[in-house]
Amino acid sequence: MSLASVARMEEKFLLPTYERNRVLFTRGQGMYLWDAQGKKYLDFLSGIGVNALGYGDRAIQKVIQRQSKQLIHVSNLFFHPYQAELAQRLTKISGLDRAFFCNSGTEAWEGALKLARGLAHVENHNGHGPKWRILALENSFHGRTFGALATTGQSKYREPFAPLVPGVSFVKFNDVQDLKKQFDSSICAVGLETIQGEGGIRPLSPEFLHTARELTRTSGALLILDEIQCGLGRTGKHFAFQHYGIEPDVVAVAKPLAAGLPLGAILTTNRVATAMHPGLHGTTFGGGPLACAVAIEFLKASEKLLPQVRQTGTYFHMQLEQLAAKYSVVREVRGMGLMLGMELQSPDVARAVVLQLLEEGIIINRTNETVLRFLPPYIVQEKHIDRLVRSLHSALTRHRHPIETREVRKTRSTS
Repeated sequence: MSLASVARMEEKFLLPTYERNRVLFTRGQGMYLWDAQGKKYLDFLSGIGVNALGYGDRAIQKVIQRQSKQLIHVSNLFFHPYQAELAQRLTKISGLDRAFFCNSGTEAWEGALKLARGLAHVENHNGHGPKWRILALENSFHGRTFGALATTGQSKYREPFAPLVPGVSFVKFNDVQDLKKQFDSSICAVGLETIQGEGGIRPLSPEFLHTARELTRTSGALLILDEIQCGLGRTGKHFAFQHYGIEPDVVAVAKPLAAGLPLGAILTTNRVATAMHPGLHGTTFGGGPLACAVAIEFLKASEKLLPQVRQTGTYFHMQLEQLAAKYSVVREVRGMGLMLGMELQSPDVARAVVLQLLEEGIIINRTNETVLRFLPPYIVQEKHIDRLVRSLHSALTRHRHPIETREVRKTRSTS
C-alpha cells in the first residue's frame, strides 16, 4: 500500500491521537529503516527507546521463530517456562526481590501505585487512616492511564481528563527544600523518573534523589522509580538509579524489555510484596511465553553491550557539547549514556531541525517543545554519531539566520 492510501484509511478509521510524520516504513536492519520508496534512514530514536538492539537482530529473530511455533499465549492461571527465569534475571541485575509482568510502561506504573497504597493498608497498625498521598515531580510523564496521568506533572496531559486520581502533589524539579516541605506523615510514596524523558532528558540531582530515599526510608513510605525509558541499559548501567548508589523500593520498566514486543515489569522488594495476594492484581496478556522468551534474550544481549553504551555515550555527549559550544541557539546538553537531549532556545528551530534531519534520512524527535531527543540503539557506532553531528551542524546553521558562534559574540562584546 502507498503512503497516501494508508494515510487516508487512518484518517477515516483511527482515533486522531497521533500527528504522524509523512513516512511509511516497511523494513529495518541494524541502525537503519527503509520507507516504501526505498529511502534509507539512520535511526537515532529506536521507536522511542524500544528497539535497543536495532532492527533484525538474529538472536531475537531466532527466539521469535522458535517460540511462536511452540506457544505464544497461555493464561496466567498456569505456568510456562519463561516468567520465573526472566524474573530471576531482572531481580539479580536490579538488586530487588520480585517481579510482576504486564504489557506496557503505564501499566507497570499503575501497578506500582497500587503497591504503595496497598502496603500502606497492610502496615496500618495505629488505628488511624493509612497513608495515601503521593508526591510526584513537576514536568514528569508516567503514562496516559488515569493513575499515571494523576502523577504526570504536565497540565497539557492532565487537564482534558480531570478530575483524576486524588491525593497527588507535585514537587518542583530537583528542589530539595520543596521536597522536604511537602513530605509529611500522610505520604505513602514518592514517585520519580530517574531521568525525565518526555520532560526533556532531565536527570535527577544526586542530592534530590538521596533526600527522597532518606525521607521515605525514615517514614516507611516507598520510593518508586520510573525507569521505563532510562532503564535496562540505556545509561550504560542496567538501571539509571545505579549511578546514584541508592536502592529503591519499586522500579517500573518496559520499552526495550522484549525487543519490540509489548512487555512491562514491576520490580520490588519482599516487604512491598506483602501488599499483594491472588486476586488483587493481574493481567491477561502480561508475561506471556513469547514476550518473556524474547526478553530473556534481550537481557543476555544488553549485558554484553553495556561497555559499548558507556563508550559511545561518552563520545556522543562530547560531540554534542562541542557542537553546542559553537551555537547560541543551544542552551544545554543533558543526559547519560545513550539517553541524551540538546535543548534549543526556540520551539520553532527545534521543530525545523527535526524535519530537516528527517529529510536527510536521520530520525530524531523533539520533546518538551525545545529539546532534541536522542535514543539510538545500543549498537550505535561513532561513525553514525559523526553523521548525525554533521547534519545537526548543517541544520542549526540553516535554521538560525544568522547563527553566531559564541566566539564571535565574545569578540563583538569586547570590541
